[in-house]
Amino acid sequence: MTKTLNRFALSTTALLTLSMHGAWAKVPTAEAERLGKDLTCMGAEKAANKDGSIPEYSGKWQGTPPGVDFKGPGHPYPDPYASEKPLYTVTAQNMAQYADKLSEGQKAMLQKYAQAYRIPVYQSHRDFRMPDWVCASSKENALKAELVDGNNGVKGVRGAAPFPVPKSGDELLLNLTYPFRVSQESATYDQAVVYPNGNIAWGRNYYRILNPAADPASQPRTTDGVSALANVKTLLPERNKGEVIVSTDTYNFKAVPRNAYQYNPGTRRVRQMPEFGFDMPFGPGGFRTIDDDRLFNGSPERYDWKLIGKREMLIPYDGYRLDDPQIKYADLLKTNTINPDYMRYELHRVWVVEATLKEGFRHQYAKRVIYLDEDTWQPVMADSYDARGQLWRVGLVSMHYLYDAGAFGARVTLYHDLSSGAYMADRMINEVEQQPLYNEAAKLKSDMFTPEFARSEGR
Repeated sequence: MTKTLNRFALSTTALLTLSMHGAWAKVPTAEAERLGKDLTCMGAEKAANKDGSIPEYSGKWQGTPPGVDFKGPGHPYPDPYASEKPLYTVTAQNMAQYADKLSEGQKAMLQKYAQAYRIPVYQSHRDFRMPDWVCASSKENALKAELVDGNNGVKGVRGAAPFPVPKSGDELLLNLTYPFRVSQESATYDQAVVYPNGNIAWGRNYYRILNPAADPASQPRTTDGVSALANVKTLLPERNKGEVIVSTDTYNFKAVPRNAYQYNPGTRRVRQMPEFGFDMPFGPGGFRTIDDDRLFNGSPERYDWKLIGKREMLIPYDGYRLDDPQIKYADLLKTNTINPDYMRYELHRVWVVEATLKEGFRHQYAKRVIYLDEDTWQPVMADSYDARGQLWRVGLVSMHYLYDAGAFGARVTLYHDLSSGAYMADRMINEVEQQPLYNEAAKLKSDMFTPEFARSEGR
């Protein structure tokens, strides 16, 4: 860490120490002891469901699976399930048969895009396990993590989701905000907004993301300061080429709000962005909001968060095929939605959290329903509603396990606008020159996330 970051982290810790009032009680020891027994170390049910369509958690693989020819960092991830065929396909014609396994967004898309959207369902897998130190952190989080500052922050967290045995919507929200992710990510991602007439607006961004608490060597064990550092450089569209945004997130958005700066190549100046986040437009044509990234990120302050419960649902999973460099964007990007021939859905248990906009606050979305995979705490689907209460946007994240990083990663992400019929495909890598690099291979340093570095990149 640089001296600058150390000073920031120290000041953050001091602020958090001063603001620890109204903290929620921790999980009783007896409940924490379930982790690694009838629950996985991350808090998921180990057992299969009643009919076995969701298998028992095996966790038999860590790293590259046997028989998979992975070339190493910077190379594509071969699909360990490439030989499998769909068990069945949900369509507009048979959706009633599977209604209890579908989100409202999926139902709406099946109805609206009956010719374009379908859900190919494959055998479900629960084969990959987290690193041992992450499992240890998960149990420690269960015993130590506390909500603070009106549930806008969390205290006592490192490496894994804060609340592996969640009791409230606020705890679920913080699990999806701080799941175990890679400690470093360096990647060029393509974006495409596909309109109903077939026109496409393109975007390309160079992402660098540093998650200090996801580094097994990070000390102290409890991290109450910086949670994530980001540097996003725009490569496309041409009119925005060269823009750089650097941002810092903490574990307490009330005590220390997101700190962001933007370098503008037109003026050659860096300015602070005090409102970077929430429903600020982002991507080609401003198609999605800043807090749509990973389906939700940033401060939770504008919403009331309600735990709805757990469901068995058909969700995007093990989506290795979407990243295959042999599949070109012309094959993927079809009208109304991405080509379903390359999508993979599996039946998994998910947690459901509902966000309702607080009185006196503003956001494009008056309500959001977000679905979290129980095995990883990664958000995988989101239904977003407008001020009239109408379902407006449907988000889908196709994630898979990253062999060299030892973690699940959010991959191709889709944002469907049901009003306009357009959609955005984000985080595509099929036609980029360099595949994403993770952890040590990314070679990131903390001084890459400062205003001074943003300015230097524009020279």
